[in-house]
Amino acid sequence: MAASRLFFSSSTLPISLSSLSTSQTQNRTNLTFTHAFSELAPATGKRRRQLAHASGGDLLGDFGARDPFAAEIESNFAEKVLGNVDTEHKILIPNASSLSLAQQECTPVSPYQPPISEDDAQTFLRKVVGWRLVDDEGGLKLQCLWKLRDFKCGVELINRIYRVAETTGHYPNLHLEQPNQVRAELWTASIGGLSMNDFIVAAKIDEIKILDLLPKKRVWA
Repeated sequence: MAASRLFFSSSTLPISLSSLSTSQTQNRTNLTFTHAFSELAPATGKRRRQLAHASGGDLLGDFGARDPFAAEIESNFAEKVLGNVDTEHKILIPNASSLSLAQQECTPVSPYQPPISEDDAQTFLRKVVGWRLVDDEGGLKLQCLWKLRDFKCGVELINRIYRVAETTGHYPNLHLEQPNQVRAELWTASIGGLSMNDFIVAAKIDEIKILDLLPKKRVWA
């Protein structure tokens, strides 16, 4: 069947279909559109008309969701699709493994706990930016260097790192080297190597905004 072009006024909307039966729905839809069309047909101004397209004889598809027909209910079609009325919905709270390192909190470390192995440390190293592993005095450490604009910016970065570390209770060693370089080192002294706390603090330090402390780039005309 060719597509029908129908005009209707905003006064006829919305059209309620939920309270009608199958046969009543089809008749009511046709009557509503016929009435709306006859009201606008004598009008000469086309700007007041609103346009709708309906394909075929079944106009119900143009109105989105509808109530199921009696035959559909009898066929138990809802049992074959996802999202039944009795579907149980659960809100799952993400566990620590699904959170980023920066979202996790430091936990107490037992002195009897073994340090993280080098292989595992390499895996966690991919989750932090700008840090590297160094083997110092028989134990692994995390190290990061920042080249800043001047001495004052170096002091400011140390203060920002301290404020972040203070909230975790796990502090890095901070060194102000040369006029404008800051070096941070993280490890857990009680176990003689790295723990998850070191990577968590490193990830939190990564989130510190330092753009205003970096050397200004020269712009050549």
